Formats: sequence, C-alpha cells, structure tokens
Amino acid sequence: MRVPVAAATGLLLLVPAGLGAQAYAQGTERFRLEKTESGYMRMDTQTGVMSLCRERSGQLVCNVAADEREAYETEMETLRERLSALEARVEALEESAGEETSKLPTEDEFEQTLGLMERFFRRFIDIVKGLEEDRNQEEGGGSATPNRT
Repeated sequence: MRVPVAAATGLLLLVPAGLGAQAYAQGTERFRLEKTESGYMRMDTQTGVMSLCRERSGQLVCNVAADEREAYETEMETLRERLSALEARVEALEESAGEETSKLPTEDEFEQTLGLMERFFRRFIDIVKGLEEDRNQEEGGGSATPNRT
C-alpha cells in the first residue's frame, strides 16, 4: 500500500507545481455534476450547456438536455440562413465584378471621345498661337513666329 502512495507522491513532485494545480483547477471548475433521481446533471460553467448523464456499463454517458438541444438546433438554423445569405451576396458581387469589365466604352464611343479631345487641343493650340502673335506685335517684332536658337 505504501509503494503506490509513494509512487503517486513521486509523480506529483515531478510535475511542475503550477501545471498540476492549473489542470486540476480547470477540470474541477469547468464542469459541475449534480446528482439527480435518474443520474447526474452536468453543467459546463463556461458555456452553460447542460447534459443529462447516466451510468451505463460502468461508464458515465452524457446527452445534451432537450431544451439545450432545441437551442442548439435553432442556432444552427440561424447560422445556415446567414451562410446562405452571405453566399448569395458573394455571388452577386462576383457577377457585378464581371459586369464592370464589360462597361468599357465601345469603339464608336472611344472614337467620339478621341475626336472631342483632338478638337479641344487644336483650339487650345490656336489660342496659344494667337497669344504669341499678339505678344510679338506688341514687342514690335512683326514676325508671327518667335526667334528660336
């Protein structure tokens, strides 16, 4: 009898003090077992999930309580609906991204825009040439083109 107790004590000394205490504290604080007429009620203190446990063939078998199961199923259905909505939204966004590439201008629209830009720059150059001629006449140069070196 002393040999198993001494061996267990020796093993406990080998385990770091904080680690063994933490593992034991987590195990005892997370679940609470309460004896009932038909077995045990196990409650997860972190999540609040309750399970009904019964002893069968020397083992404790736990099943989620009926009201918890209903809440679980409801939550699963809600998550399925959200997933379906998100998948539909992603699909719509992907389709609209494909439409964005088809919004490029047609060849006629491109030519029309290029023609407008060409007219703009020609008029702009004409205005600049007119201003240069006016400046040269004011300076008395008489020549329409400036002197270049």
